[in-house]
Amino acid sequence: MAAQHAHAPGADTPAPPPSVEIPLEAQARAGLAQARVEATAHGQALDCTGVALVDLLRQAGAMPDAPLRGGAQLGRRVEVVARDGYRVTFSLGELDPSLGNRQVFLVDRCDGQPLDAAAGPLRLVVPEDSRPARGIRQIERITVLSP
Repeated sequence: MAAQHAHAPGADTPAPPPSVEIPLEAQARAGLAQARVEATAHGQALDCTGVALVDLLRQAGAMPDAPLRGGAQLGRRVEVVARDGYRVTFSLGELDPSLGNRQVFLVDRCDGQPLDAAAGPLRLVVPEDSRPARGIRQIERITVLSP
C-alpha cells in the first residue's frame, strides 16, 4: 500500500504558472523597501543597497504573500542569469520567510555608488552563503520556473 503525502495539492492549491519573467528595471523596484546589506565576496567587504529578492518576486506575482503550500509551489525555482551565461538557482521554499528564510538581495549600489560595469548594473548578495558563488554579477534575467 502506497503512503499518501499529507501535503498533496488539492483544490485549494492552484497550479502556478509555468514561468514568470521578473521585471528588473528601476521602476519595477522603485516602490519596494530598500535594504542595506553587508557581506564579503572574494575577500572584499561589501556594503550594498537594494531590494529583497522575495519582495521583487511577490510584486511580480511569482510568489504568494501567504506561506508556500503544496508540491506545485515548493517545486518552483528562481533562475538568475548573468550577461556571460553564468546562472544560479534558488528554490521558492528556500526564499519563503516561513520555510528556508534565505536572505537574498538584488542590489544596484555598493559603497554608496552605482555598480560599475564589472559588477552591474545589478548583482545578487547572499550574505548567509558560505561562499559567494551565488552572488552573481551583471544580472541579465531572473525567471521563476515550474518543474
